[in-house]
Amino acid sequence: MKVKAIASWWQSWHKYPRSCWLFSWVWLLIVTWVAFVWYLGSTGLVDETEPLFAEAARQMTVTGDWITPYYNGETRFDKPPLIYWLMAIGYKLIGVNEWAVRLPSAIAAIALVVFGFYTLRYFGFTTPGNAQKITSQPDRIKRQLWLSAWIGSALIAFNIHTIIWARTGVSDLLLSSCMGTALFCFFWGYVRVEKTEKSWLSFPHPWYLSFYISIALAVLAKGPVGIVLPGLVIFTFLLYTGTFWSVLAEMSILWGLVVFLVLTVPWYILVILKNGRAYIDSFFGYHNFQRFTDVVNGHDAPWYFYFLIVLLLFAPWSVYLPYAIARLRLWQVSFWRKQPRHAQLSLFACLWFGCIFIFFTISITKLPSYVLPLIPAASILVAQIWSKELTSFPKSKFNYGFLASIIANLVLAIGLAVAFIYLPNFIGKDPAIPNLKELIVNSGLFWRGGLVWAISVVGIVLFIWQRKQWRWLIAVNLISFFALIIFVLLPLSFFIDRYRQLPLRQISETIVRVKEPQEEIWMIGFQKPTLVFYTRHPVSFLKHPQDLNSYLQTQTDKLARSTQILLVSRPKEIKRLNFQPQDYQKIDTRGAYQLIRLQIGDLIDRVRNQ
Repeated sequence: MKVKAIASWWQSWHKYPRSCWLFSWVWLLIVTWVAFVWYLGSTGLVDETEPLFAEAARQMTVTGDWITPYYNGETRFDKPPLIYWLMAIGYKLIGVNEWAVRLPSAIAAIALVVFGFYTLRYFGFTTPGNAQKITSQPDRIKRQLWLSAWIGSALIAFNIHTIIWARTGVSDLLLSSCMGTALFCFFWGYVRVEKTEKSWLSFPHPWYLSFYISIALAVLAKGPVGIVLPGLVIFTFLLYTGTFWSVLAEMSILWGLVVFLVLTVPWYILVILKNGRAYIDSFFGYHNFQRFTDVVNGHDAPWYFYFLIVLLLFAPWSVYLPYAIARLRLWQVSFWRKQPRHAQLSLFACLWFGCIFIFFTISITKLPSYVLPLIPAASILVAQIWSKELTSFPKSKFNYGFLASIIANLVLAIGLAVAFIYLPNFIGKDPAIPNLKELIVNSGLFWRGGLVWAISVVGIVLFIWQRKQWRWLIAVNLISFFALIIFVLLPLSFFIDRYRQLPLRQISETIVRVKEPQEEIWMIGFQKPTLVFYTRHPVSFLKHPQDLNSYLQTQTDKLARSTQILLVSRPKEIKRLNFQPQDYQKIDTRGAYQLIRLQIGDLIDRVRNQ
């Protein structure tokens, strides 16, 4: 009787759309708040990359130059200006702080989750098979659409890849959101404009217009890759479906090109006019072309690198991707070309995932963040197979492909539980935290992670054992990941901040308090951009103590002997400089760092006497 009552309710809940929409808004609020906003600005900026963006944006507000980004007195041509502009606007609105630095990434992530929800809500039924049953099984399709939207939006947010970058003030999540939004807008336009007559010279439909605006923002977020990747996905999709020329006409490509150029070209023209060849060689040559064709900054990796990245950073959902892709039967091209456009979202997501994955696998320089833009597509694919299985309730027949994925889910959960428990044994040294391993062990964080996944293992086993309930395994994974965020990931961020970043902020506060007007700031042995951001002052970075002698020998005539410097380093680096106690004044010691004051004249004399 109880099973029948549940089955009866399960067949009718979709008939209350107001309740479904109310639940959806609450669901999206909880998911995005926990994943992206909760404690967002409660920890300091993290070296090495985040403060580079934060300081470049701050310099825009100080200098009033919103064309050329500067960091530490030098131009920074790594990225286009959109992320700097958004951070600078945040500084104007809420002050120069960590919230303003990270809000652009968090808001971009929220927009991506919400857009993913709405796209799945209207086109999230599975194909092949269900597209032909829309008229014969409308209730089941409605339930599946709601479930796809709820599950898919949670998956876009609840993965380590998205959470890390949504809580970091860099351009990666902004690029991913702009690209994801562009591709969602394209698909909406692809569906909505199907029966509308359009010509190459017509003004774009609002959805296609939104697509052009989004890719323009993507290009302003990170450069040519913002149009190359969406263009590759759309080209492959239209070629596969045999609609290339007709859809190009529907997109009003000529007007779209005008919109794109009007939004993107002015800044590129202004920055080139102002900086000339230096900008072209640095941005287009080094940071775009060379990253694809050669190893940059030592970021090389084997060809299978992104298989591991997707498996681990999209865990536990990643184990369902092989089945989700295989069930689409991409070799049946004629079948897919016969499907109505609104039934092709799973095909579109699959090609979206595949194009980005292959593109960066071919690329020589490899970084985990590069494949961040494929997460929405992966989430769509996994959400659709879960919603299909859930709407098969109360049937108990196993789908063997799905069963294999569940077993892989179990194996992965066991592996993650074991890995979390034993991971402290493999932690290397961090010069900024000399006793890192001891602190990690004492924190108990990895035992918490092991416990979360161990409980997940128990839940998976119990649901598999109860064959009629196995489709609810998605709840086990969602609850486990929710617990992982609360009990492991957020506390880990506070741990890193306390032991790695807080000492630098404390040293910076001391510098701001004691620094005299003409005093310089130097750092030896480390290059920590947070020192520049938190002191609001340029810093001279020297990698090794011996570099100080070389620097002084070349700059002797330029340096005023009366100038004092504030030097930040580790005690052992300071000891290597062979200073006598009377040569310097010890001002502060925090964590691994020591702050001293000394006269440049004394340093110059010591170098000359060596």
